[in-house]
Amino acid sequence: MAEDVFENAGIAAEFIRSQTSVEPRIAVVLGSGLGSFAEAVENGVAIPYAAIPHFSASTVEGHSGRLLLGRVAGVPVAVMQGRVHGYEGYSPLQVTFPVRVLGSLGVKTIVFTNASGGVRLDLKPGQLVLLSDHINLTGLNPLSGPNDSRLGPRFLDVSEAYSKRLRGVAKTTAEGQGFELAEGVYLCVSGPTFETPAEIRAFRILGADLVGMSTVHEVIAARHMGLQVLGISCVTNMAAGILDRPLSHHEVLEAGARVQAQMTRFLTALLPRIDR
Repeated sequence: MAEDVFENAGIAAEFIRSQTSVEPRIAVVLGSGLGSFAEAVENGVAIPYAAIPHFSASTVEGHSGRLLLGRVAGVPVAVMQGRVHGYEGYSPLQVTFPVRVLGSLGVKTIVFTNASGGVRLDLKPGQLVLLSDHINLTGLNPLSGPNDSRLGPRFLDVSEAYSKRLRGVAKTTAEGQGFELAEGVYLCVSGPTFETPAEIRAFRILGADLVGMSTVHEVIAARHMGLQVLGISCVTNMAAGILDRPLSHHEVLEAGARVQAQMTRFLTALLPRIDR
């Protein structure tokens, strides 16, 4: 199966190259409700996921399901407008396949964004938080099974899953725009149910600051290929039990919409700095 991933990623990458002359160095993966950054892509070519060989289609509201290739502030980029998740019925290999394709295209750095629940009590809805580390509680790992050394090593060091250098660049960029970026540990669960109040209390004891249902498997696959990673969470709601009201995906999308302008300005300023 690992050999198929390598070969299929190459087939998908060749198809994408046939659609555009852009050779992206940086990729951005947009989470729930954060898709409007795609409007900042200049002279973009949009390719529906369904048209790309071996890609899976996103079924979740707030995930447009297309790949854009173009330039942002002069930087050649690939922007994934939405992702797929394990709770949609996809395997870890399917969830991470787009990352393998981005690596095959020549991307060296990926910025992963997501919508998350705030576990740490000082976080607020609408706040952007840099990921400094993660906790994988999905019970799955995308590197399980035979290893293909063309993709990466059998045993992967993830002691610095999220680049310290890129986090420093991100913090400096945010300061220049008049806001501060906190850092936090992201805990990934399988979903699709939101977490219970008891689970959130347990996650806080484990050291989690944020909770969500994506990103971690993709980050593992990216680091497996030697790609640099920056993770940014948008706190779209406080986690279960913190506020006395039910959680909903509609709330997630609404909070994402409120922060989209800030996220777009931030990423547009950040990408050229990363590219240096």
